[in-house]
Amino acid sequence: MPATGELIGRLRDTVSGPVLTAEDDGYAEELSGFNLAVTHTPDVVVGLTSEDDAVAVVRAAAASGTPIRILATNHGIPDPIQGGIVVTTGRMTGVTVDAEAQVAHIAAGCRWSDVIEAAAPHGLAPITGASDAVGCIGYTLGGGLGPLARTYGFSSDYARGFRVVTAAGEAVTANATEHADLFWALRGGKGGFGIVTAMDFALVELTTLYGGSVFFTAEHIAPVFSRWTEWTTTLPESATTSAVILRLPPLDVIPEPLRGQTALNVRFAYVGDAADGKQLFQPIRDAGPVLIDGVDEMAAADIPLIHNDPKDPLPAWDRGVLLDELDPAFAPAFLELLGPDQQLPLVAAEIRHLGGAAARDVPEGSAVGGRGGAYSLVLIGAPDPALFEQVLPATVDAVLERLRPWRSAQATVNFGGFALPGSFEACWPAETRARLAEVRSAYDPSGLFPFGPRQENSGS
Repeated sequence: MPATGELIGRLRDTVSGPVLTAEDDGYAEELSGFNLAVTHTPDVVVGLTSEDDAVAVVRAAAASGTPIRILATNHGIPDPIQGGIVVTTGRMTGVTVDAEAQVAHIAAGCRWSDVIEAAAPHGLAPITGASDAVGCIGYTLGGGLGPLARTYGFSSDYARGFRVVTAAGEAVTANATEHADLFWALRGGKGGFGIVTAMDFALVELTTLYGGSVFFTAEHIAPVFSRWTEWTTTLPESATTSAVILRLPPLDVIPEPLRGQTALNVRFAYVGDAADGKQLFQPIRDAGPVLIDGVDEMAAADIPLIHNDPKDPLPAWDRGVLLDELDPAFAPAFLELLGPDQQLPLVAAEIRHLGGAAARDVPEGSAVGGRGGAYSLVLIGAPDPALFEQVLPATVDAVLERLRPWRSAQATVNFGGFALPGSFEACWPAETRARLAEVRSAYDPSGLFPFGPRQENSGS
C-alpha cells in the first residue's frame, strides 16, 4: 500500500530524523549510496537517528500496511526500491569496544572502517569483508566472506547479538539466550525480520599478518593463474587468497604501470609468522616476473588494502556464483573465456579461495548458506549503465554457461544471491529456507518487511 499524507504526517510528528518525499529537497541525496546505477523511488524516506525513530516508523507503517525497506550504504541492493517506506541508517553511528570481553557494540549505520579504527588500539580486529566502506549490519546479515575467511570463517560467525525492531513495533534483543530463533536467522538469513539497530560483534586478537597483493602483466597471466589454482589446493587454513584479472582504464588514480593495462592481481593473507608466510607465498612470486609486489608484514588495521576496493560511489554491476573444487581443466577454460586476449566489457573477474573455517558452522548453528563452496567467482562489469541491461548480462551468462562444470549447486546471498534465476533459493538448503520462513512468519506475519528477489530490504 502506498504511503498516504496521513502516514507521512504521523512520521513527521513522531520521528526525530528527516522525513522526505520526492517533492522535498534532499530526497535523492538521502537515498543515494555507493551504487549510482540504482535509483530508489519510495513514497517516503526516513533518516533514522535512534532506535526510538525505528520503533515510531514501524508502528506507523504497520498501522497503514505500508512496507518498509532498509538502506545503509547501498552496496548490496541491485534493484531499485519503488514505493513504500525506505529507512536509512547512516545517522546511527558509534562503536564502543569492550576490550576485556573482546566485543564491539556497533550502531546500525557504521561501516567496517569505524570498527577497525575502534578495535586497533586494543590489539583487536573485526573479521570484515574486503572493503572497509561497506556497512557492517547488512554485510553481516548475509554471512560475509572477507580476506581472512579460510582462517576465521564467515563474518556472521562473530555476531554475538542484535537489537531489532520487529513488525510488532517492539525493540528486542536477539542473542543466544533471548529470541534465539531470531538470532539464528539474523546470522546469514539476510532480511525480512525487522530493522536491526545495533549489533554486538566479537573481535579477535590480531595486530599483524603477512599479506597484501602482487601484480603481473598480461603476458604472464596464464602461467601465474594456472600456478595459483594448483597452489590453492596446498594451502593451510591460516592462508586465504584470491586472484583477479583486471582490465584497468587509463585513469590517473591508477598506478602508472597499470594504467590502461590488463593485469593479474593475486591477493594473500597469512595469519602467523611472517617468515612462514613469505615461504608459503614464494611459489606465486616464482611463477612469473612480478610487476608490483605489495605482500609483506602488515598491520591488521590495513587489511582493506589487500583488495583495495573502490570507496567512492560509482555505477556498479556484478554477478557472483560459488564454484566446486577446481580440476586441471579449469584454468585453461577460465583463461579462454576471461584471459587477456579477450575483449570484454568487464573490469574484474575474481576468484576467491574458500573452505577452511568458512566451511564449518558455529557450534550452535546459523542460517549461513554456501559453506560448501570451494571458491567464489565474481564478474564485475564496466561502470557504464548503458551496458547494464543487455550487454553485461549477455556476456556474463555466456561465461557462466561455459563454466557450468565447475559451478556449485550452492550459493551465498552476498555473492549474487539475487541476480540469477534460482540463485536466491540456492543460498540456503531446503531445511534452512523452511526454518527462515517460519522465523519471518513469526516476527513479521503481515509481511511488513518484504524480502526476496526484486524486493530486497537489507542493504549493506
